[in-house]
Amino acid sequence: MPKAIVIYLSTSGNTKAMAEAIVEGLESRNVDAKAVNFHETSIEDIKAADAIAIGSSTFYYKMLLPMEKFIESLEKATVADKVGAAFGSYGWSGEAPVMIAEKMRELGMDVIDPVLRIQYQPVEKDLEECKMLGKDIAKKLKKKFAREEGAAKPGEAIAPEEVKMGEGGH
Repeated sequence: MPKAIVIYLSTSGNTKAMAEAIVEGLESRNVDAKAVNFHETSIEDIKAADAIAIGSSTFYYKMLLPMEKFIESLEKATVADKVGAAFGSYGWSGEAPVMIAEKMRELGMDVIDPVLRIQYQPVEKDLEECKMLGKDIAKKLKKKFAREEGAAKPGEAIAPEEVKMGEGGH
């Protein structure tokens, strides 16, 4: 079963609520997932994860400094080629998720676009968007696993993927 970790830094609880909703979306698609405050994240959890979603609130037009330092430390965890996603809450400008996604790409991660930004406290429709992001991460993970397992040998055709209305597209 694919594994995902949703790491967050939340100053007012809004980004934490988003992280928990993303985990719900992942688990609804049979991905082993957990939300973890970045202070409690272990290098083992990061290495064991097939996907990493990182969220931070925006403060003075950027991500919080502790989160920036945390992301820089991910280089030691060999996160290249893992599926990544960025999210966060904001009051005025909302740049943190974009900055997180850029750093994840620099580390070689396969980042889902667009990033998920929610202004102020997430309401029910916002939390549904978070769940959809979790489902999108799961979908990308399953495609990656299918490729790695050799779903098709060179020269063989791959069956087209069935697309259902209302899935994905957070």
